Amino acid sequence: MSIEDELTRQGLEPAGRDAVLPFAVEPLDTRGRAVLLGPVLDQILQRHAYPEPVSRLLGEAAALVTLLGTSLKFDGRFTLQTTSDGPVSMLVVDFDTPDGLRACAQFDEEAVAAAQARGQADPASLLGNGHLAMTIDQGAAMNRYQGIVALDGKSLEEVAHQYFAQSEQIPTVVRLAVGEVLEREPGAAPRRSWIAGGILAQFLPEAPERMRQPDLHPGDAPEGAEFHEIDEDDAWREARALVETVRDDELGDPDMTVERLLFRLFHERGVRVFSPQPLADRCRCSDTRIRAMLKGFTDEERTDMTVDGRIEVTCRFCNTHYHYDADEV
Repeated sequence: MSIEDELTRQGLEPAGRDAVLPFAVEPLDTRGRAVLLGPVLDQILQRHAYPEPVSRLLGEAAALVTLLGTSLKFDGRFTLQTTSDGPVSMLVVDFDTPDGLRACAQFDEEAVAAAQARGQADPASLLGNGHLAMTIDQGAAMNRYQGIVALDGKSLEEVAHQYFAQSEQIPTVVRLAVGEVLEREPGAAPRRSWIAGGILAQFLPEAPERMRQPDLHPGDAPEGAEFHEIDEDDAWREARALVETVRDDELGDPDMTVERLLFRLFHERGVRVFSPQPLADRCRCSDTRIRAMLKGFTDEERTDMTVDGRIEVTCRFCNTHYHYDADEV
């Protein structure tokens, strides 16, 4: 049965771009999500006009956040933030349930250009050393949960694997890719736009003892120390190996829908898809929020912000400009 037939049988519409598609491969006790980001990501990146390597890196982070954030079963926020010593010193990506995505980056333009010239503009080199924090915020009445992973020359995929190994302790595999495509709309000149794809699969058997993983390396073990080795479950070994066959050009191919990708990977075992979860380019900033923020500053701080009797605030996420007379706040 083709994936189109399966969608028809379940009464589902194709996910298309800018929607996360949950899936399950029940014979392999595997569940996951796949996404193809299009206009939503393109709007975010075109708005900022970052250098190409920075846009690619932020696109990867956005794809990862959509895969993780859409798993939240409550009203809340999932935030990914990096802080590091590389040319890109900070990435921030927010996902607000049920569908809001926003993102921005902080970087040294000269250092990024120099990295490009040296051929060292890969994600690991751009990030350098530091840490990545993933935060789940369930609102003011609930405690926040935060997991922190070291950035020490690793890609975002590798960091995601480390996060799940140490924080969630769930066998997980992630693939991410970002690219540019040439869009041709009737009556308009061709233009290049950003696209990103991602897939996340996790081993979630009914028997939890089947999820056992090797102990993490403590980092200070004496030389020659033996570590506890655990054989991977056969079902998970197969699922992980299949996901690892996904190529970057498949994830960044606008004609390779997430349904076709999943069918290519798991058609022999049988893959079940669920209702897609749409995404939107949406920022949380507003006039009310900005005014409240300004009123929280001291008089001295507001004076330092005032130029010719006016205060200007620019949202770093959506680049919206807010202007106020100093006397207003």
